[in-house]
Formats: sequence, structure tokens, C-alpha cells
Amino acid sequence: MAEVKNIATRESYGNALAELGKINPNVVVLDADLAGATKTGVFKKAFPERFFDCGIAECNMVGIAAGLSTTGKIPFASSFAMFAAGRAFEQIRNSIGYPHLNVKICATHAGISVGEDGASHQCNEDIALMRSIPGMVVISPCDDVEARAAVFAMAEYEGPVYARFGRLAVPVINDENYKFELGKGVTMREGKDVTIIATGLMVARALDAAEQLAADGIDARVINIHTIKPIDKEIIVKAAKETGLIITAEEHNVIGGLYSAVTEVTSQEAPCKVVPVAVMDTFGKSGPAKELLEVFGLNAATIVEKVKANIK
Repeated sequence: MAEVKNIATRESYGNALAELGKINPNVVVLDADLAGATKTGVFKKAFPERFFDCGIAECNMVGIAAGLSTTGKIPFASSFAMFAAGRAFEQIRNSIGYPHLNVKICATHAGISVGEDGASHQCNEDIALMRSIPGMVVISPCDDVEARAAVFAMAEYEGPVYARFGRLAVPVINDENYKFELGKGVTMREGKDVTIIATGLMVARALDAAEQLAADGIDARVINIHTIKPIDKEIIVKAAKETGLIITAEEHNVIGGLYSAVTEVTSQEAPCKVVPVAVMDTFGKSGPAKELLEVFGLNAATIVEKVKANIK
């Protein structure tokens, strides 16, 4: 069996930006003094005249991005999720969301897997914040292939987008034939007994859980929801009706993220039991990323436990 590569989606983001810059001269990149960490430095090296370091002033960066978009440019504005979605929320809402401008807010270092930086930097609320802005598209890619494809899809889409990228290297589970479709979920594994709906780094863990469940005779369907808003209602309703039990898995607060988005669909169109695997309305803590994911139950073992506890 070929060795599985592990690549952080922030790396994928930086590399994709540089490739995108070659084919689209309207793409410009803004950063808040974190180009080395967000990996926008790759674009800066290739296109220094189209890169703007706005300093540690995220709110100002968002305003500059908004202005650039009105001149026909396609701005990709980057910082850590805590500062992009958190600190600059008002400016994103009023300067980008309200006028529905063509700006891409690309946040790295989201979730518990930020690791040693601790609770102040571990943003587990960003999806909830960005989902609440009318007209905002919210993307959370699961691996290198999907993240790179998402960057190109964002550039093609006319309107505001929030994309979430991670610090931790994660398994590459898609191949080069993968096609990213905005707003469309992806069935990664068929199954009839239970559905595991995951996003971001939890997709790989959901697939691991499905393999463990198969050994116990439980046939689990795995769905990757990379676009949390607009969410693929059709794939969720189908899963709810066919399996009757859904487990959601996300590296985000249980409030306002994937679990909320899925239950908003099922409660109206296909009522069934939905059980979350998420950060359970608490702040993070400092520690190695992989250990923290275990501490907070963001792993295959917790998914298996939730399935077995709730399946009929």
C-alpha cells in the first residue's frame, strides 16, 4: 500500500495562490504580518507587486480588500482564523457582506489543532460567525487536493467567501481526479446503517471510524461537507431518510457549525437523530495538536463510540 502523504491545508492554500496568480492577473493577496504562517509568502515571492502586507491591522486589511474588489481585483485576505473571523467581524459584515463584494477571506490556524498557541488562538467559533453573515459562502476543505481546488473555485465565484485552512498536516485522501463543486457534498463511502457527515480534518477520521465499524458489522456511509454554506441539502436529506442516524464530526464548537447546519436541514425536511462529535461549547487549551484532538474527542474512537451508543 502506498504511503499516505500528510500536508497542512495552509500549505495547499499558499501553493494554490501562486498557481492561481499565474493565470489570473486580477488576483491580489493581502496579509496581516503573518505571510510565513499563512503561507501567502509563496504568492509574495512570485508576485511581489500584487502582495500587500497590511501589518497587524486585520480590520484595516479587510477595508483595503473591499476597496480593491471594487476596482475589479479579486482580493484574498489572510490571517489566523481568530483574527480574520473574530477581530475583523464587523468590517467583514459591513464592508464585504452587506455590499456583497467579491472578497475572499482565507483564514488559517483554525480549531483546536493550532496546538501550543492555546485557547486565545484556537478559534472554534469562526464557522458560526461567518455562517451568520447573509450571502457569505463558507468552505472547510479536508485535505491538500480539496484545498487547492477550493482556491480556484473561490476565484471563479463572484461574491464573498470565507475559507478555513489548518495548521496541522493531515492525510491526503483525494486523488488528482477530484473535482470540487461549490455547495455539493461528497459521498466518500457508501453505507446503509448510519451516516457520518464530516468536514475539514475530521473527514479522514470519519473514514477511519467507518473502517472500524465495518469490522463490527456496521455499514457506515461517510459524507464530506466541504461547503458548509450553502450546504448540500439533498445529500443530507437522502442520508437521513436512508440511514435514520447521522453523526456529525467537526473541529469546531458544537454551536453554529456543521452540527447546527445539518440539524437545520433535517429538522425541516427529514427528521432523524443527529449526534455531534465536536468541541462541546468549551475553550481549548495549550498542547501538542495531535494530543489536543484526542483530549477533546476529535478522533475516530469517539465517532465509533457515538455510533454504537445510538444505532438501533
